[in-house]
Amino acid sequence: MTQIGTDIHVATQFLEAGNVVGIPTETVYGLAGNALNPDAVLTIFRVKNRPAFDPLIVHTDSLIKVEQFVTDIPEPARLLAETFWPGPLTLLLPRHDRIPDLVTSGLPTVAVRIPNHPLTLDLLRSLDFPLAAPSANPFGYISPTTAQHVANQLGDQVPYILDGGPASVGLESTIIGFENNTATVFRLGGMALEQIERVIGPVAVRTHSTSNPKAPGMLSSHYAPRKPLVLLQPGETPPFHDKAGALVFREPFGGIQPDHQRVLSPTGDLNEAAKNLFAHLRTLDSLPVEMIYAEPLPNQGLGWAMNDRLRRAAVQP
Repeated sequence: MTQIGTDIHVATQFLEAGNVVGIPTETVYGLAGNALNPDAVLTIFRVKNRPAFDPLIVHTDSLIKVEQFVTDIPEPARLLAETFWPGPLTLLLPRHDRIPDLVTSGLPTVAVRIPNHPLTLDLLRSLDFPLAAPSANPFGYISPTTAQHVANQLGDQVPYILDGGPASVGLESTIIGFENNTATVFRLGGMALEQIERVIGPVAVRTHSTSNPKAPGMLSSHYAPRKPLVLLQPGETPPFHDKAGALVFREPFGGIQPDHQRVLSPTGDLNEAAKNLFAHLRTLDSLPVEMIYAEPLPNQGLGWAMNDRLRRAAVQP
């Protein structure tokens, strides 16, 4: 029976015994296990039904601890870490052999970050190992932004879920790596490109992969509701359809029932829209609709990452 609570001691006991636990972060809720225990990592893959070629992110609570799991931190990476951690940024760094191959899908790099959530930071400080923690949802489905989302979709497969309230960012972390001394974004996310470039200058963007991704969250079909999702072109309106739902930025569409629509931010605030994105998609997926039309967001700030998620949600596997 899944328990939802705020007891770090209980979560610690489950994790030390090799179990998985749902944890809150500022981005989305994660399905966490001991990153140094291959059996615990295998449980993460099994519970999520996640393909083993899709690597995981390792979470810890300090840059000093990160240095134990990698062999090098390039200067631009260290600058980003010192500027944005804890926060919604993941760095791809050369992995130390302490990190099992299963975590990195055999890649020479490991994805690491320090999440910005007080409950999970306290949990990480209480552990003598880092946590591997992808989003706590069935593979390919909408990411969870509340503890109840985790309980609804993973149920009794997760013995304990730490409840840290709704995720404050609502998008997965931005992932950045360093190839041939070039900073490259492998996943757009909760840290805007503009913020990164103000610190280290221009970065390359390479976010999609059909197989054997170099970083978590790169698969071309991902983050999808069960109902078909159609991503509209900028300025396009959906055809009248009494069995359709709509995800809109600021104002509802005409021709679709008002109770079948969800507005991301009536004021046009991209941060508010990001916080609502997955929760609204999840609600639309539960309504008596046959398809969902999604309006694209402005390509600025977190709008880039939200459009990336919508494009991949619209790809049919």
